[in-house]
Amino acid sequence: MHEVSLVHALFDQADRAIAPHSSAAVYKVTVRIGALAGVECELFRTAFEGVKDDRGYWRAALEIVEELAAWTCAECGAAIDGAGPLRCGICQGTPELSAGGDLILQRLELEASHV
Repeated sequence: MHEVSLVHALFDQADRAIAPHSSAAVYKVTVRIGALAGVECELFRTAFEGVKDDRGYWRAALEIVEELAAWTCAECGAAIDGAGPLRCGICQGTPELSAGGDLILQRLELEASHV
């Protein structure tokens, strides 16, 4: 399950973001997972729960924001409806994925005692 390695990479990124603070200070981690990111949300949640104590994030709760896939025309920039054929209805241009293809660390919430 590659979700475990993704969670480790997530904690690596969080470690860098909160360097002056303890990882135990983090109480909420919000990630955005795109529909086409190749990540199974429930497996990601299970991996998060299995790894967080070892990484020092024992207080952290995970919030997953699921993002639907969206396309825009590469030529004219118009939004393309994903329900039909993926062609621009305006200029017949080719689609490019504009949302829903990524796994993003969106937010870390932590308690800082020395503020």
